[in-house]
Amino acid sequence: MDARDNCRMFDQIAPRYDLLNRLMSLGMDRYWRRRAIEALSASGQGRFLDIGCGTGDVTLDLLRRYPDPVVTGIDLSQPMLNLAVAKARRAGLNARATFQVGDATALAFGPEIFDGIVCAFCFRNIAQHAAALGEMRRVLRPGGRLAILELTPPSNRLMRPVHWLYTHRLVPLLGRCLSLGGAYRYLAESIDHFPPVPRVLDSMRQAGFEDAEARPLSGGVVTLFSGLKPRRPW
Repeated sequence: MDARDNCRMFDQIAPRYDLLNRLMSLGMDRYWRRRAIEALSASGQGRFLDIGCGTGDVTLDLLRRYPDPVVTGIDLSQPMLNLAVAKARRAGLNARATFQVGDATALAFGPEIFDGIVCAFCFRNIAQHAAALGEMRRVLRPGGRLAILELTPPSNRLMRPVHWLYTHRLVPLLGRCLSLGGAYRYLAESIDHFPPVPRVLDSMRQAGFEDAEARPLSGGVVTLFSGLKPRRPW
């Protein structure tokens, strides 16, 4: 799916996006986001970028965890961003949160200005992974960390049939009942076509990230990728 169609789809599902996330993840999305924030190894200070921020859950969780950092959230969908702004205002965190339309493959920021970057459940939707990783490395300060949280097919063979039935049958049914069925069929297909974990790690290393690693969460239905921008010239 190209960026324009992807944006249009998320515009349409924005009103029920949070509800469907909670239902389809069985509430585990909060735990997954917490692990991604922990992977940033944040000291509680600095400036962070949330790529594909959607309705702002990761941004707000990061701000609640630490009292000092500021976070910029970017997304292609303006309706999603509108919800993020409203949630930040209700939480009293809008002074430290900025939300704006942005493309992961052409970040509108100068070099080396962020102490950490998180990209949660968005990397699948980026067509040009190498370009996005290159941009993430460009805007990270030396020593800054990248955390990518993504839905992946489980590595456990016994879990695979159950996972397939859940993502290809139950998830689209819930989406059709509560939101937009086509969007949640796309969700299942995008998980199936996501590159294997070793290939993602290779892409991160080729982009210049050190200590690239992948940690399976919840049996591998989600994978947390992390890497470090070297302090020395690459």
